[in-house]
Amino acid sequence: MRVERSANVRAFLERTGSFLVAREAEHNLIFGICSSIEADPTAYEAPPYLASVVHGDRVVGAAIRTPPWRVVLSLMDHPGAVHRIAGDLAGQDLPGVVGPVESSAAFAEAWSREAGVTARLTTNERAFQLRTVNPPRAAPGELRRAGPSDRTVVRDWAEAFVREALPHDPPQDFEDMADRWIRGLGRTAYLWVDGGRPVSLTCVGGLTPHGIRIGPVYTPPELRGRGYASNLVAGVSRMQLDAGHEYVFLFTDLANPTSNRIYQAIGYEPVNDIDAYDFR
Repeated sequence: MRVERSANVRAFLERTGSFLVAREAEHNLIFGICSSIEADPTAYEAPPYLASVVHGDRVVGAAIRTPPWRVVLSLMDHPGAVHRIAGDLAGQDLPGVVGPVESSAAFAEAWSREAGVTARLTTNERAFQLRTVNPPRAAPGELRRAGPSDRTVVRDWAEAFVREALPHDPPQDFEDMADRWIRGLGRTAYLWVDGGRPVSLTCVGGLTPHGIRIGPVYTPPELRGRGYASNLVAGVSRMQLDAGHEYVFLFTDLANPTSNRIYQAIGYEPVNDIDAYDFR
């Protein structure tokens, strides 16, 4: 069993595509990162790490990393695949790992031994996929794409979302993030607007062979419980299906039962659970 590194996304997907697409929903994050690299390669600090684990002539696992972010793992079809990836990354300063529960736990254990660090479980997420939208109870307002005049609210809400939901993520440039989302680089931002005032934000991006991903989703605390996010996510999801995507994906924090309930009511079905560990 060996690790093969790819020089670019095209080569990586040529090597791992069949393995990944066989469980496309479970691997939507890896596919989405690949599409983001191709759409906006300048968004990362260094060239990506793109690796496949090969047993004989068969791919049994894959990993991807876009510095400064965590390494992202696939499902693993061989018990030794995670350890091969950990060995291949030896000597690097990894902030953490994210992936299917079994893969991420095995990597965290192996990396703790390899690098002499303590791995700390920071988030438990669940991947969902949608094929048909169940319309939610109507909320006042309407959906529209974010434009240049919305830059401040997109920036502020992107930062608020990260502080609330992803406090262990590396520091980010939210000014640049807002500019990219409004321009549609990597992700495209949409707003729910009530009475001319933005009240909820989401984005869409992360293409897969047959789908696309929604996220993040953010509504200021004082505006929650009014159906804004439900209608926004349902509307953007329907737009993606109407555009020809077979699936729409999203991730939820298992610690937030409200969001899990809301998205399932819209039509999102659970696929698998994802854990993130922090090594810093």
